[in-house]
Amino acid sequence: MYETILVERKESVDWLTLNRPDRLNAINPIMCEELQDYFGKLSHNLETRVVIMKGAGKSFCAGYDLTDAIDIAEANTVAGIRFQRQVSEIYMRMRRCPQPIICLAHGATTGGGFAFALASDIRIIEKNTKINVAMVKIGLTGCDVGISYFLPRSVGASVAAELMMTGNFLDAERAERLNLVSRVVDLDQLDETGAKMAEDMLKTSPMGLRFTKEGLNISIDAGSLESVVALEDRGQILCSAAGYFKEGIDAFRQKRKPEY
Repeated sequence: MYETILVERKESVDWLTLNRPDRLNAINPIMCEELQDYFGKLSHNLETRVVIMKGAGKSFCAGYDLTDAIDIAEANTVAGIRFQRQVSEIYMRMRRCPQPIICLAHGATTGGGFAFALASDIRIIEKNTKINVAMVKIGLTGCDVGISYFLPRSVGASVAAELMMTGNFLDAERAERLNLVSRVVDLDQLDETGAKMAEDMLKTSPMGLRFTKEGLNISIDAGSLESVVALEDRGQILCSAAGYFKEGIDAFRQKRKPEY
């Protein structure tokens, strides 16, 4: 049982909801511990194949709750880095977990909330979503909780520098134009769109889906084409040897749903 998040499994999909709607789902120490616990356990969880991450109430996540941040602001260096790593560890666990994460963002998606979206594999937002690198506006740097890693890889160095150095807001229309998000939909279509995308993922083989996330993560930073192809070859032969390829071919020929 969690205090700040809700987890509901529907078939093989976990619906993970940030559940502090009275604070616009702002991050606090308890949420940090609970999200670390949840994402940390996914590596050995074979029942959950896809995660859909969303926020309760009016917004997805308005970043770190500044009412809880005063202790960090007044902490010495040793205590400060401990606080910082409590937050940043969540995003690393999101990338390490083998399940694809679909982020459904609406309303305020700022600071650490923006980083939740960036650490997800697929981002779907509603038309009134407001995005920014909020931490640079409160005396910190714009390089925080993985943003300086994820953002330039998503939109390029120039746009990333603009957003990280100014903290200016990015609206849904520009986010879509920059290919930062997969889709922009009306608020009442957000859950339905995420569920349909998860349903499409569940039509793939379990091993194939996990290896696809792993392969994409590694390929982004790969040093050569040869290293990427070696990884790809490994994944294809492992899936084939597991019998998934044969079942996929048989299902295609017989015009039926594959049974993985």
